[in-house]
Amino acid sequence: MKIDDRKTVSRRDAIRLGVASTGALWAAGSPDLARALAPASGAKVPIGVQLYSVRKECEKDLPGTLHALGETGFAAVEFAGYYGHTAAELRKLLDDNRLKCCGTHIGLDTLLGDALPKTIEFNQTLGNKFLIVPSIPEERRKTADDWRALARLFDDLAGKLGPHGMRVGYHNHDFEFRPVEGSTSTAWDLFFGGTSKAVVMQVDIGNCIEGGGDPLAILKRYPGRAATIHVKEFSKGHPDAFIGEGDVPWKAVFDACEGPGGTEWYIVEYEHESQPALPAVGRCLKNLRAMGK
Repeated sequence: MKIDDRKTVSRRDAIRLGVASTGALWAAGSPDLARALAPASGAKVPIGVQLYSVRKECEKDLPGTLHALGETGFAAVEFAGYYGHTAAELRKLLDDNRLKCCGTHIGLDTLLGDALPKTIEFNQTLGNKFLIVPSIPEERRKTADDWRALARLFDDLAGKLGPHGMRVGYHNHDFEFRPVEGSTSTAWDLFFGGTSKAVVMQVDIGNCIEGGGDPLAILKRYPGRAATIHVKEFSKGHPDAFIGEGDVPWKAVFDACEGPGGTEWYIVEYEHESQPALPAVGRCLKNLRAMGK
C-alpha cells in the first residue's frame, strides 16, 4: 500500500460501492468459479488477503466482506484497522467464516510503552503472531543513523514479543530501495542488515520493483526473513494489472519465497480503485491458483 493511504474511508463512499450486493454475488459463485478458486493440490504456502484491498467494503459491512472473502477461497486475512470492533468480535467473525488472521498492519506507537501489553492481548485474542508496521513517520527515517536506530528498536521489540509467540515486522513501500542521506546503502539494507532474524521482512513485491529493488536478490540476501509476503503485481504499461498479468516473474519469486525466503503466508494486495475490489482480489486468487499456488 502507499505510505499515506491507510485512512478511514467515508461511509458515503462505502455505500456507493454497494459491497452487500457484490459480496453476495461472489458468495453465491458459479461451479466454474468455485473450481477455479479451489486450492491447488500440494500447495505449500496458504494465501491470505490484506483487508486494505477491500477497505471500503469493510467500512460498510465487515461481517459481509469477511464472509465473501471466505467463500472466495482465501485462508486468512491481514488486518489494516479494526473498524470499531473488539478483538473478541473480530475473532468470532474469523471463526464463523473459517478464516485465520495472518497478520495485522499497525502503527509503531501501538508497540511502544504502555500500549504494547494491550496490543499483545488484542492479538492473542485474534490468534495473530505477525505484527507488521506498514510505515514509519518521515521524521524518524530521514538519515542512515535514523534507520540504524529503528533497527535497534525493532530488535528490542522482537525480544519483547518473542515470549508471547509473536513477531514484529516491517512492510516496504518504494523509497526503501534508494540510498539514504548520509550513506551509500539503501534504507532496506540499513534496517534489515541491522536487525536479527526475529524481525519479519514483509516484502511487498510490487512496491519493491517500483522502487528499483530486486525482490529475488533481497529474498536470497536475507534468508528466512520473509515469513509473510505481499503478493502485488507490477506492470509498467498497466499499473492496475492483476496478479499474474503484469511484469513480475512470479515463478522465480515463489521459488525464492519457498526456498531461502522461508515464507509462511502469501498475502494478496490489490489497491487500484479502477476495479471493483472483491472481484479484483478474487481474480488475483484465481490467477494464483492457475500458477499452482
